[in-house]
Amino acid sequence: MGMTTLAPIQRLRLLRELERKVLWLSAWTIHHANHLRPNRDGLKVGGHQASCASLATVMTALYFSVLRPEDRVAVKPHASPVFHAIQYLFGHQTREKLERFRALGGAQSYPSRTKDIDDVDFSTGSVGLGVAMTLFSSIVQDYVRLKNLGDGERPTGRMVALVGDAELDEGNVFEALLEGWKHDVRNLWWVIDYNRQSLDGVVNDRLFGRIGEMFELVGWRVVTLKYGKLLETAFTQPDGEQLRQWIDDCPNSLYSALVFKGGAGWREALTRDLNQYPGVRRILDQHDDAALHRLMTNLAGNDMQAVLDAFEGVNDDTPTCFIAYTIKGQGLPFAGHKDNHSGLMTLDQMAGFKQGMGIADGQEWDKFAGLTATPAELQPFLDAAPFNAQGKRRTTAPQVAIPAALPRPTDKKSSTQEGFGKILNAIAAGDSELARRIVTTSPDVTVSTNLGAWVNRRGLWAHTEAEDVFRELKVVSAQLWRKTPRGQHIELGIAENNLFLQLAAMGLSHQIFGARLLPIGTLYDPFIARGLDALNYACYQDSRFMLVATPSGVTLAPEGGAHQSIHTPLIGIGQPGLLSYEPTYVDELAILMRHGFDYMQQDKGGSIYLRLSTRSLPQPERTLSAEQEADIVNGAYWYAAPEAGADIAVVAMGAVTPEAIAAHESIVRDFAGAGLLVLTSPDRLHADWLAAQRNRGRTIGLVDRGASPIERLLAPLSRDARIVTVLDGHPLALSWLGSVRGQRVVPLGIEHFGQSGDIPDLYRTYKLDSAAIIDAVARAL
Repeated sequence: MGMTTLAPIQRLRLLRELERKVLWLSAWTIHHANHLRPNRDGLKVGGHQASCASLATVMTALYFSVLRPEDRVAVKPHASPVFHAIQYLFGHQTREKLERFRALGGAQSYPSRTKDIDDVDFSTGSVGLGVAMTLFSSIVQDYVRLKNLGDGERPTGRMVALVGDAELDEGNVFEALLEGWKHDVRNLWWVIDYNRQSLDGVVNDRLFGRIGEMFELVGWRVVTLKYGKLLETAFTQPDGEQLRQWIDDCPNSLYSALVFKGGAGWREALTRDLNQYPGVRRILDQHDDAALHRLMTNLAGNDMQAVLDAFEGVNDDTPTCFIAYTIKGQGLPFAGHKDNHSGLMTLDQMAGFKQGMGIADGQEWDKFAGLTATPAELQPFLDAAPFNAQGKRRTTAPQVAIPAALPRPTDKKSSTQEGFGKILNAIAAGDSELARRIVTTSPDVTVSTNLGAWVNRRGLWAHTEAEDVFRELKVVSAQLWRKTPRGQHIELGIAENNLFLQLAAMGLSHQIFGARLLPIGTLYDPFIARGLDALNYACYQDSRFMLVATPSGVTLAPEGGAHQSIHTPLIGIGQPGLLSYEPTYVDELAILMRHGFDYMQQDKGGSIYLRLSTRSLPQPERTLSAEQEADIVNGAYWYAAPEAGADIAVVAMGAVTPEAIAAHESIVRDFAGAGLLVLTSPDRLHADWLAAQRNRGRTIGLVDRGASPIERLLAPLSRDARIVTVLDGHPLALSWLGSVRGQRVVPLGIEHFGQSGDIPDLYRTYKLDSAAIIDAVARAL
């Protein structure tokens, strides 16, 4: 029985049956986790039964009828159990995982691409971010399509977000809307679950009254699903318009309270306010309390036919906002109550709900128990659902070949930021597959982060051609801002959340659209903090990208404390899924960029963060061996190797390395054999050290797993050696080195907000200059 052979009335009947099952399974999954599973620590498990109920109709319609395999969905975080229930019916989720919902190894609290087994498109959980993610994924879909980077066989899909109404309090949603307007976003649906309740109460009426206008302002179509078919019929009766007006004018808080009170409450309120209208009195007389409650709670977002009509009425690529009026907790005992967000059905309430659903003891997990339709009807219907027709929909893409070495600028003096721009420019000059697959993006700091040369060669991306007006008018400018579908730079406004969400979307293109991209995003290093939630969100999904953060630290000097980063090296160490480096020299940067492009594509790889500087340094004239290059990738190398048993070593990273070199030259006069260690990645060193500790003593066959790179590097020093560390960042990023072999560390770095000045003054003030390093050595001894 294929989907297309069903009469509309048959399809509607089966969808309503599945809607009941989805509601039951989501509520039962949460109930089982909270009441029937052993609770060893006494913590509430939770699960949001009411939030699930409000979206049961919408999600049933989408997944079992409306969506196609090429569509991608970000599910409202609190509707996670509904998603898992639907995937269970499809056969992509297991009973064991549902029974372990919110337990180790079970279905996750919120849909997760990396932790769940059931084909999650976009992780959600940090509210608002999954919503915006669909917008940036739509941009990536068009980017891939217009540049023919996929296999050419994939149809254009809709990016769909199921949005909790309270998520629209999140500012990043509106930042994304503006960015989408600028980039002519298409094939995007946002379905707002307007149940008028949030975590702590009822959503403000006046605020939400402006939501539709805001979407229309940025070119979206707004489709409002307010009244279901029962209410629409009632409105056609005599004085029905009075009933409609009463509901339209009813404050959210009053409506929610009456939903909870039920038929008697509705009758009392309507009699009080509308008794002068004979038609309304007739409607009340025609309905007993149960029927009146069904009528007055018949909102379109919980009415299957109304939902289908709305979704199937949109057939173009115009971005569309569906405002679906729903009832939080619809069909559950605490529907409408303002405290139901975190509420759970009691044992007695669940017993009554179970009886009403027709579920017998022992049949709680059965796919079709309690339904009037037979398995012989329902299973073929599920198998024929368009969204499920191809099974799981995660795509793959071949890896992009990376040259054995990237171009290395030969300037005698350069900053790592300048070197980054020149390396990219050299790649852009060729026609390699690497050059084709790189896509850059930046929040209005493209030129000041040295992406200008890349953009001049590769162009700005846009749906349609647009020449640079300055060039057309023959106004001299170093920048060529030509827009074209062939362009490879997506220019963003000043909103770091948008940057990280755009990177997240581009970095998942191989799994969502079957096209491998190598995204590079640039921003000022201190402003990572402004988009940190979105960065964490991107990494949680295992998105792959290169983050180039520059300039960094007090080395930025005249810019002052507002633009000088302090704790970003700690972010680099602490952020899962992000491998951080801070090279000193441009040849190191070329090695690390090449490693990054490869690491981004490995199954056990991740994203990479390069912390760069604007300080121009003399570049060493050296030819690095394969072993030295491996040391740079592994996190550190001896710039001046210590003698065996040396009692002093200086450890430096990044822009302050020249001060460490100068200090070391002075120190070796008094302490012959003192070493100078240059770090490129405390993150990589720390991770490998912890891994070696965990594996200590384990063997594979007869081969010991051995010491970590930092253990091997520090091994020549005496056990009582003193180590002075210095970086343009928080000293804690390197102070852990003392724990590797129990050697005392004197850490130098930035602990306070900087100020304007030149580099000599600031380094002296914040104890980063060579004199401070020498003094630290003296104190250490």
